[in-house]
Amino acid sequence: MHARCFLHTNILVYAFEPSSPTKQMRARELIATDRSWAVSWQVVQEFVHVARHPFRKPLETEYLAELIDLLLAPRCAVFPCATIWRSALAIQTETQYSFYDSLILASAIESGAPTLYSEDLQHGRRIGPLEIINPFL
Repeated sequence: MHARCFLHTNILVYAFEPSSPTKQMRARELIATDRSWAVSWQVVQEFVHVARHPFRKPLETEYLAELIDLLLAPRCAVFPCATIWRSALAIQTETQYSFYDSLILASAIESGAPTLYSEDLQHGRRIGPLEIINPFL
């Protein structure tokens, strides 16, 4: 899968957590309008954790299972491997981002996406061929 963009966990969180309606609308717009977005196994795992615990109203198990089957699994383009872990370590050394954010960056690069949508990382920064864009600015 060669993705046009890669989504950070926070984009999915905003899409399904109604506490910030403006950000929810923008996140849903990204998901709906760009059909060639991708995520990694880690992003799916983090989203499920947040949707079950920190959400003000946790998502029901059946609904979350449907989201995984219909929305996330088909776009899960990157899975754990030694290459990703080594790339993440190099990115962490270069950027000083957390290892987990560095894993997302390494996965985004591996997916072939030129853009990573994230609220948490530095807007406009380039990591190799990847540009980080904060869609909420």
